[in-house]
Amino acid sequence: MPYIKKYSPLYLALLFHITGLLGILFTPFKDWFVISTPLVLLTMFILLAKTQIQLSKDYILFFLIAFVIGMSTEIIGVNTGLLFGEYQYGPIFGPKLFGVPLLIGLNWFVIVFCSGALLTQSVDLLQRKLNIHLTAPISTLFIILGGAAIATCFDFILEPVAVKLGFWSWNNGRIPLFNYVCWFMISAILLSVKMYLKKIPVNTFATSLLVIQAMFFLMLNLFL
Repeated sequence: MPYIKKYSPLYLALLFHITGLLGILFTPFKDWFVISTPLVLLTMFILLAKTQIQLSKDYILFFLIAFVIGMSTEIIGVNTGLLFGEYQYGPIFGPKLFGVPLLIGLNWFVIVFCSGALLTQSVDLLQRKLNIHLTAPISTLFIILGGAAIATCFDFILEPVAVKLGFWSWNNGRIPLFNYVCWFMISAILLSVKMYLKKIPVNTFATSLLVIQAMFFLMLNLFL
């Protein structure tokens, strides 16, 4: 029972994403699975918080900062085209603020937090396996830039699927390179904040969640 309880968030994440993948690709209920996306995103956010060893003030502060910066940059992007490019959100994600669904701010937190967790664990593993020691500034820089690169790659996998499923659309039908430049820069800024807020324990579930979601969108990219 303790084993099942320990890994139950992982099993739930797998269940949600595998069911969603099969439902979208192989059942006549594709539309129902697509409009259930907000519920899945909210559930993953709750699981991420629940698996956090300690909901410290720094964790909550980072969530608020990531949410506000994510929403602010998206609002600028949607309404001016100065960030990301010219695009607009569909109705699937629910309530919006100045054209941007509130769930998008939540999603910025989840993607960046999970990317940072993956790089933090990778750096620790690298140092143990190779018996090397990186100085704190180098380790921090590696996590910030590497995490931003991973978050950007995640968006690269997500974008074509999101357009096909009606999550959002680009005005000229093409995803601009500028979108990924903005993703990298904003992710790097958020990860810099996360690294500054040191009292955030590493969450191993965050790494698993990022891999599960990346595989989910990769499979949709291949077969949708």
